[in-house]
Amino acid sequence: MLQSPRVLYTVISCGLAGVAHSFPTFQWPNPQLAYADNQLYEGVLDILAQNCPARENTTINAEWLRIAYHDMSTHDVDDGTGGLDASIQYELDRPQNIGQGMFDSLNDFKAFDIIAPFFGMADTIALGAIFAVAGCGGPLIPFSAGRVDATEAGPATVPEPQQDLASHTEAFRRQGFTPTEMIGLVACGHTLGGVRQVDFPLVVTDTEDVLQTFDTTINFDNAVVSEYLQNTTQNILVVGPNVTTRSDFRIFSSDGNETMQSFLSSNTFNETCGNLIERMINTVPSGVTLTQPISEPFDYVVAGPLFSYRNGTLSMVTHLRVMTDNPSRTVTMLWADRQESFCPSTGCTTPAIDNIQVFFTFIGNMQGLTADRYVFNATINPATSISKFWFEINENDGSDPIIVDNGGSGFVIEQDSVFVDDRRSENVFVSPAFSEFTKVVVAIRGDASSSVSITTFDPNSDATTPPYLPTITTTNLQLDDSNPAEGGFTFFTANISGSVNFLNISGNVGGVSYTQENYDMTVVGFPVVTVVQSE
Repeated sequence: MLQSPRVLYTVISCGLAGVAHSFPTFQWPNPQLAYADNQLYEGVLDILAQNCPARENTTINAEWLRIAYHDMSTHDVDDGTGGLDASIQYELDRPQNIGQGMFDSLNDFKAFDIIAPFFGMADTIALGAIFAVAGCGGPLIPFSAGRVDATEAGPATVPEPQQDLASHTEAFRRQGFTPTEMIGLVACGHTLGGVRQVDFPLVVTDTEDVLQTFDTTINFDNAVVSEYLQNTTQNILVVGPNVTTRSDFRIFSSDGNETMQSFLSSNTFNETCGNLIERMINTVPSGVTLTQPISEPFDYVVAGPLFSYRNGTLSMVTHLRVMTDNPSRTVTMLWADRQESFCPSTGCTTPAIDNIQVFFTFIGNMQGLTADRYVFNATINPATSISKFWFEINENDGSDPIIVDNGGSGFVIEQDSVFVDDRRSENVFVSPAFSEFTKVVVAIRGDASSSVSITTFDPNSDATTPPYLPTITTTNLQLDDSNPAEGGFTFFTANISGSVNFLNISGNVGGVSYTQENYDMTVVGFPVVTVVQSE
C-alpha cells in the first residue's frame, strides 16, 4: 500500500566509509520504532526539560520523573499486572499521588500532541522521564516504545513516607526491585525535587517552607548521597521533625549505608541510576512487548512517500535522513515499475532536490550527532507506476557507494489504487473566525462507484482534566466536485479536524478492498488556503 511518511521510516545499518557503526536495524515498515526514533531525536517534548527548568519552586524534570515512578508503582511481579501504563490518569485522587505536579505533567504531555495510535500516554510518560534525567545532567537512558495505556486505575500501591521499612521493602519487591535496588532507586529519584508543605503537611510541618528539597542542587547528581553521609543533608525525609515520615533515612541506612557509600562515586551513581530508571520505565504488564531499546539514532531513515496525480503525472515525494555531515555527498533515488523492471525506458532515477540539516533534540546534541535529510520528488509514469524504491549514497571520497534498500528487498509499494493526494489536500484557515480544518482528498484508481472511508486519530481530548483520551472517528468520504476525475483516478474528500495526526484509509474499487494505515498528517505539507467569511 502507499504508506504514510513516518510509517516508512526505516533503517539500514551500512557504515559510512571509515566510520564504524553499530546501530540497530529494523525491517520497514515499523511504525513504533520509526516514531520512537523521531520523538527521541527529532521531537519537541525535550523543549520543556532542557537545562532543568524551574516550576513552582521545583523543576519540571522532578515532576516528570516522579509521575513515571508513581505510574509504574502499580506493578506486581507475582501476577504480572500493572506497571508503567498511564493508569496514573485515573489515580490522581489518591493521597499518595497528591500534588499539582501530577496534573501539570499530564498537561505537558497532552499539549505536544505526540500521542499516536502506536505511541500512547504511557510511552510519552516514559520518554518524559528520559528527558527529565538527561535535562538535569544525568545519564542518557535508552528508550523503548510499545507500552499499552490502561483504561482504569491500578491498585493503590505507591509507597508513602509514613510506612515502615518492611512495608517499603515489600512494595519494591512487588515492583521487581531488591532491597539494594530500592535504596538506589530512591536515591536516584530524590536527587531531583523535594516535598511541598501544601501536599504533605505531616512531613513539612513548618508552614513557612513552601518546598523542602532533597539536596542543595537542582542537578541530577549524587549530592543527595554525599550530604546524607556527611550529616549535612536537608532532606526532610531523613532529618524531618516527624520521625514517622523519615522514610529515606530508614531506606538509606537499611544496609548499614553500604550502598550509599558506593554512590559517593559519581560514575557508580550515574551508571546505577541509568540502569534502574531504565528498568523502572520498562516495567510493564505481562503480555506487553516493548521495542528494542534505542540508544543511538538509526543510521538511515526513510520518510514518505507522498503521492499526487495531476495532469497525467504521478508524483512521489520522499526523503532520506543520513547520519553525519558530508557536503560532498550525493544521494540518488532509484525505483522499479509495477512490472519489476529495473529501469523503465523513461528512466527510473532522480537526484535529491534539496539537502536539509537535521536539528536534534538535546539528547542528540549531547551525543554530538549531525545528520542531513535529502529530499526527492520523482515523476512516475502512472501507467507503469512504481513497485519499490531504494537509494544510492556516494560519499565521493573514493569509497564504494552505499545501497540503502531495506535489507535487499527495497521499499515496496504494495498498492497504488488508494492514497491521500497530498497536493490536492488542503489546510483551510477560516477568517476572521480563526478556525481551521483539513480538507483531505483521496485518489482512487477507479470510477465514482468506488467507495472510501477514513478513520482519524486526534490526540486532543475534550476533557479539561485527566484522563486525556484521543478522539477516534470514522468518516465516509464523498465525491470531490472541485477535483474532477482524470486519468483513471476519481477523487473523494472529507473535512477533518486540523489536530488529527494520523489516519487510516479503507477503499473499495470494483469489489477489491485496499487499505492505507497510519498516514502521518504531521509531516505532510498540504497547501494552505484561507477562506474569508463575511461578518
